[in-house]
Amino acid sequence: MDRTQNLTPADPERIGGYRLLRRLGAGGMGQVYLARSARGRTVAVKLVRPDLADQDDFRARFRQEVLAARRVGGLWTAPVLDADTEAPVPWVATGYIAGPSLHTVVRGPHGPLPEHSVHALARGLALALKDIHAVGLVHRDLKPSNVLVTIDGPRVIDFGIARALEAGTDGGLTRTGALIGSPGFMAPEQVRGDPVTPACDVFCLGSVLAYAASGRLPFGEAASGAHALMFRIAQEPPDLDGVPESLQELIADCLHKDPAARPTLDRILERLPATAPDPWLPATLVAQLGSEAAELLHVEAPARPDAPTPPAPARPTSPPPPPPAPYTPYYDDPPPPEPAQPRSAKSTAALIAVALVVAVGAGGSVYAFMSGGPPKQAPVSPNSPTTQATSIPTPDAPATPDATAKNTIPRPYVGRWSASIQGNSGTATRELTIRPGRVGDRVLTLTADGRDYHCVFEARLAAASPTTPLHLGPSEVSPGSTGACTPGEPSTLTLLPDGRLHRETDDTGEYVDYTKAGD
Repeated sequence: MDRTQNLTPADPERIGGYRLLRRLGAGGMGQVYLARSARGRTVAVKLVRPDLADQDDFRARFRQEVLAARRVGGLWTAPVLDADTEAPVPWVATGYIAGPSLHTVVRGPHGPLPEHSVHALARGLALALKDIHAVGLVHRDLKPSNVLVTIDGPRVIDFGIARALEAGTDGGLTRTGALIGSPGFMAPEQVRGDPVTPACDVFCLGSVLAYAASGRLPFGEAASGAHALMFRIAQEPPDLDGVPESLQELIADCLHKDPAARPTLDRILERLPATAPDPWLPATLVAQLGSEAAELLHVEAPARPDAPTPPAPARPTSPPPPPPAPYTPYYDDPPPPEPAQPRSAKSTAALIAVALVVAVGAGGSVYAFMSGGPPKQAPVSPNSPTTQATSIPTPDAPATPDATAKNTIPRPYVGRWSASIQGNSGTATRELTIRPGRVGDRVLTLTADGRDYHCVFEARLAAASPTTPLHLGPSEVSPGSTGACTPGEPSTLTLLPDGRLHRETDDTGEYVDYTKAGD
């Protein structure tokens, strides 16, 4: 559960009928919380940003998309369970998926998925998109951070959300020209501002599979410049180096510039193996999922006497729903009763048992993972910017309290780091300082200098462990900054095998790699 954060005094105690437990993160729409219903079901509740809640166009689109998303069924998506689109601050609750994102898996110590896992991933994602398209929705923002990895297959989240955000960008429900999506995982028609069809999701599927198989984006990273990246997406062929040969043709077909030339989801499924190996993931990753599922059982609602406790927003009475028209998602249906708990304590225990069985069969590397030691890793290229590793004390090096204590900054991260970035206005410099501290402390100071700005940012430590990357909260602009300085989103710090520091924005995947400049 290291990816979660404690609630703050400013967070509500409840949203609707759900008691908040932890913060899961923040995205373009707002804050996401881990919560539990009165019947004990664990859910993810997304609370819309207040500035979006004030926009009538956004509310109209959000209302429509939530109604449509509730109709998405199947095994490969996070079900939409409840929502209040008329509350002063709207919210939506989905089933909580106990697993890391594909982005976290590939960027972490596990690295890219093996070939058989990518085949299984492709099948699960294609089936998820079929369920989404069947109710008239297009995901529009399929990316690794919107794909959660579980022991029984991938799960897709945030379908329909990008279209609601489209209304909040410039106030038009049917406006074209808005760039809705994530750099590196957009389709050419999104880059051009053309109408979006289900074929857009097929292109994004190809990009996600290439990333899962190789750890690299097929059109390069956003660090080279967003405009240059979008030009490559619209005009240049994909770079599929590192993708297994058995997947290259399928992924290349998905990445065709012409939407009409891309394969349908049914055709994609025909080209994939009909069954996946069990388990479909590497043994060390299965063991990690089992361990995290066990931690979830012990998450309790925090005692926060100083936290505000607003009354649950009243749900407005709705008229009886009209009969739906085929493929028309904009009709009102009453809130469904809460489904039975799909993963009870008993089924979670079964999940953990499976993980342990796989761990025993996999030998010492999984034992080391479960016992807190470092998992064995394949050799990595010291020059690869996308192969991630964490700084883990070795058995023959005496561990210090700073390096091993949970919730504190491990010693190798502490110090001064520097980087330079080439942009349209020339070279910009970045100076990063990381100080010792615990969760909640201000541990990062970033000084960003360019031709027209001098920005100083600070961020607090959100989560830390000796065996995982560091998680930072949103950055804040410090006094003395000049120019267009904007607070940043939560980010993750990882030590690369060659000693550089990799800082990546959690929501967009944009990153900068830093070189150690001093202690």
